[in-house]
Amino acid sequence: MIDTIKIMHDQGKQYIPDVTTAKVPGIFRGRPIISEDKSVANSEICAVCPTGALSGEDKLSLDMGRCLFCGECARCFPKKISFTQDYKISSVKRENLIIKEGVDAPVDFGAEAIRKELKGLFSRSLKLRQVSAAGDNSCEWELGATSNVNFDMGRFGIEFVASPRHSDGVVVTGPVSENMSIALRKTFEAVPSPKLFVLCGTDAISGGIFADSPALDRSFIDETHVDLYIPGNPSHPLTIINALLMFRG
Repeated sequence: MIDTIKIMHDQGKQYIPDVTTAKVPGIFRGRPIISEDKSVANSEICAVCPTGALSGEDKLSLDMGRCLFCGECARCFPKKISFTQDYKISSVKRENLIIKEGVDAPVDFGAEAIRKELKGLFSRSLKLRQVSAAGDNSCEWELGATSNVNFDMGRFGIEFVASPRHSDGVVVTGPVSENMSIALRKTFEAVPSPKLFVLCGTDAISGGIFADSPALDRSFIDETHVDLYIPGNPSHPLTIINALLMFRG
């Protein structure tokens, strides 16, 4: 007991007491803001984005589902684009991930769009099976971090399990390669209904920098209802946890 008290005295608490209000380091790039500055043509700004996340001739918009959060646009055009430390950027609706010029407001989670059969179903416990569909291990790493001593997602009854038959849904990371398409489909089919389908990270949501690659097969994503979009490249553990907590209500 004395040793434990000494550790807390020297290092402080090794977990985040409140994951809904926690602060992140200044280097973190969260929800972007697009100003109404017109000193540079939108076409010139859009040209710096490697994934086409920026678009618009009159009014500029940024799609967080395609954004790499590399910060290149903000570095080149600091008067036009900046990134906040707001990590609550997930949504049930794909269109809510699009940030519009002149709008500085929290991302609308869109809880009203949650399927009726899922509302309140996982309020006490949520078990998820994670599938890395050709991911680069960045989002996978962050998903793993949600269960460490700092974030401790398990205290909310949210855990990752080894078998889809023991889960309530699937969390997909990676752009979904042709080699992983069938495996993803079989995994999701093995989950008992009603089930949750989550896309975590830019690669999973849009394909990211691999979007036009012939090595991808995103047909299963296109034909399956997505219940939750968690943007980020990779998604921050606080973004992931808050998204799942908000989904559970």
